[in-house]
Amino acid sequence: MLLRRLLVIPLLLVCASGFCQSKSLPAVKTSQAPKIDGEPDDAVWNLAPVATDFIQNFPTFGAQASVKTEVRLLYDNNALYILAHLYDTPSLIRKQITARDGEQQSDVDYFSVFVDTYNDNQNGFQFLVTSMNVQTDVRLAPNLGGGFGSFGDKTWDAIWDSKVKMVNDGWIVEMKIPYISLRFSKKPVQDWGIQFLRFTRRNNESSYWNPVDPNVNGFVNQFGELKGLQDIQPPLRLSFSPYISTGFRSTPQKNGYLKEWLRSGGMDVKYGINESFTLDATLIPDFGQVVSDNVINNLTPFEIRFQENRPFFTEGIELFNKAGLFYSRRIGATPRGYYAVRSMADADPNIQIIKNPTLTQLYNAIKFSGRTKRKLGIGFFNAVTAPMKAVLKDKTSGEKTTIETEPLTNYNIVVLDQSLKGQSYLTFTNTSVIRNGSSRDANVTAVDVALYGKNNRYAITGTARYSKIWNTNSYDGYSSQLQFSKVGGKLLFFVKSLVESKRYDPNDLGLLHAPNEVTYRANISYRKNKPTKNFINYSYSLDNRLQYLYKPYAYHRYDITGTAFWVFKNFWDVTLVSQLTPFDVHDYFFYTRYPTGKYLTLPLNFVFDASGSTDSRKKLFGEYGGTFARSPRFNNDYYGGLLGVRYRFSNKLSLQISYVAHKELNNLGYAFELESNGDPIVGFRDLKENITTVSGIYNFTSRMNLNLRIRHYWSEVQYSGFYNVSGKGDIVSRSFIDNKDENINIFNIDAFYTWDFKPGSKLIIGYKNWLDDQEFVPFQFPKNNYLKNLGEVLNLRHGNELTLRFIYFLDYNQLRKK
Repeated sequence: MLLRRLLVIPLLLVCASGFCQSKSLPAVKTSQAPKIDGEPDDAVWNLAPVATDFIQNFPTFGAQASVKTEVRLLYDNNALYILAHLYDTPSLIRKQITARDGEQQSDVDYFSVFVDTYNDNQNGFQFLVTSMNVQTDVRLAPNLGGGFGSFGDKTWDAIWDSKVKMVNDGWIVEMKIPYISLRFSKKPVQDWGIQFLRFTRRNNESSYWNPVDPNVNGFVNQFGELKGLQDIQPPLRLSFSPYISTGFRSTPQKNGYLKEWLRSGGMDVKYGINESFTLDATLIPDFGQVVSDNVINNLTPFEIRFQENRPFFTEGIELFNKAGLFYSRRIGATPRGYYAVRSMADADPNIQIIKNPTLTQLYNAIKFSGRTKRKLGIGFFNAVTAPMKAVLKDKTSGEKTTIETEPLTNYNIVVLDQSLKGQSYLTFTNTSVIRNGSSRDANVTAVDVALYGKNNRYAITGTARYSKIWNTNSYDGYSSQLQFSKVGGKLLFFVKSLVESKRYDPNDLGLLHAPNEVTYRANISYRKNKPTKNFINYSYSLDNRLQYLYKPYAYHRYDITGTAFWVFKNFWDVTLVSQLTPFDVHDYFFYTRYPTGKYLTLPLNFVFDASGSTDSRKKLFGEYGGTFARSPRFNNDYYGGLLGVRYRFSNKLSLQISYVAHKELNNLGYAFELESNGDPIVGFRDLKENITTVSGIYNFTSRMNLNLRIRHYWSEVQYSGFYNVSGKGDIVSRSFIDNKDENINIFNIDAFYTWDFKPGSKLIIGYKNWLDDQEFVPFQFPKNNYLKNLGEVLNLRHGNELTLRFIYFLDYNQLRKK
């Protein structure tokens, strides 16, 4: 009996400290809105209860925050109002000016409020203000962590107001979040999830009002509650963002330059159809002012996945991509017939290209999304791209020929996402691509389910996919996955199996590198989230993966990977990864993503990788990495290194330089050649790859900045021998093939001056310089010297583009008042 009582005492102490249940705030409605000026002298603030006693999440979970924070919250018929007093010694407050959404890895303190308006423990909004009054806003999605880092979709930009003021005992934040920037149901009385975060940069301390336990799965489910919001009416959410743009582009051609005046105009529209659902539309969009892709020399049969930088396709798409079937770069991509037209002109000097668009024009796109009172998320996406046509001219006769390189195409996504109890959900997704005429059409249907236990420690997740392609040779396929996981606590694990049939194909609107696979995987990991004598936290994991071909069911590969991660007391971190492939690999994908039954045998190999970074609070910050891999049978050695340095010159200017170098000896791979009977040819080759990136930002003010990014990519490929592949996967020597060596250079400069002169309105001046892929350094040029090669690159003809764009935000409610 005495033992039982002793065991209960610690539990009671923990409950008394606020860990047993969520904190709550009574919602207080005001008839007089406070003035958002950073001054806490409005008498109405005295009506609001105080949220305080913040608890650390990092670096010491469970400890009281090292600095005091007091937050007050009010609401009226138009908005939420937040007043935060962040007590501190003024000289210790970090105050770097950043770009919008740029507080991560910057030397700045910040305060943030999170709102779960549907109280579904899965979705929500974040509004963040730094000590220099720079704003960040984020759309929250399920199963995101609550540690030091991002929480969701930062590309979402809302319209709200904030002011910051430094005072003798710290700093003050006032925020106004209008309902036009939120989505919530229409009910007489509502309870919302609410959370407050304070980040103190000098000790990297994240503290929350309602404790966020890193050992508990999920983030939104660890919010407190804002109870009893009464009679708030969702406003008419209607806004317009018309834009105009102009500029000049000069592109190298075979005989001179193609010079173009660029001019465009269009508009983005947001319309709240009801209290919960919003329609986003873009009409005649122009996506010219985006950062250049990180193009590489791709020596695999698999497509490179590029980052999406176009705002319309990054903002608020978390629902549409919950099933992982939406690769937005499919929309507005390079026309499928673009390179065929170029090849025609290269093969026949009598043909001149008059017009051959490099990108597919987007007519319009819409997104419809929201969530009902019963927590059913509904999403509909549609985009229509124009037919693209190339124009060729016969130099002798003067006759012009028009060739369609891409047909008129319609892209659609439909999503139904039902939030269940806790973290559980059931999601239905359908994607379709319909092309004009007899061109290929596609449809993919998916069901995703996640079931979490009552204590949120265990989960069962499953997926099912079915694809159908209509073409001259129609076909279909499927994919399914089942996983059991322990998702809470220090010791985690999962076991899963994945099956992809031979003809499963989601690639018209998604991206799948290789179908026709069966994968079995088991992972176990341990994480320590409380500081020890030497570490702030650390984790270890061991992963096993066994793969077979689906049809015929045949062994593909097995590998085992161990990972260790440590964060030291000085905020340096180190990651070590070791992977062993102990048996031969039967690579069915060595020359095509659609296996034919022929495979290439790759022998045992092992990989060691180390990476890490220094204390990001310092002016001088570094990151590093090194990799060594070896396959003994082929004397195949791989060496890789990364070195990056960022220096913060002032609270306005920072510059970052990174250099990545890879070298591989006796790499065996597809030589991009076929025998007359269609059999693939492989080759041994030495590879070198160097990537230098220079980026910097100068922030004139919290709403005006200049961004610069320069990237040079250099790849060398030298073949030493060519081989056929036998029926058992072994290599058989054949005659040498000349002129297969490569010397590839890609060069880009991207510079953007951005002025957010009014919430939602901005002026952008962009400059782009690039090395066209028809300009190259001859392979005979002396290599092995990076600077000489770079000098040759700078002497080649480059493309140039200078653009100006003006965007103006118009809110219907403000126009109506005026």
